[in-house]
Amino acid sequence: MARSLPRFTPRPVDRAPFSISEFEPLLDSSQAAALLRIHPKTLQKMARRGDIHGTHIGKLWRFRASDLNDWLYRQEQAS
Repeated sequence: MARSLPRFTPRPVDRAPFSISEFEPLLDSSQAAALLRIHPKTLQKMARRGDIHGTHIGKLWRFRASDLNDWLYRQEQAS
């Protein structure tokens, strides 16, 4: 005889200041490098050195377009 599973009751959605609609998709190395018009390996090397902000997820690097834009702005201000 099959047992019935308990009914799933969804939790109420909390209204945190962060929502999915505000989530910025992450770019992979190739996409981010294409925006900067540099080689993906150069971008990865810059991220390893801490010159540009990137997130290491497993073996892959991920970048936010806003971080790339901030880095470009800082480069323009420095020159």
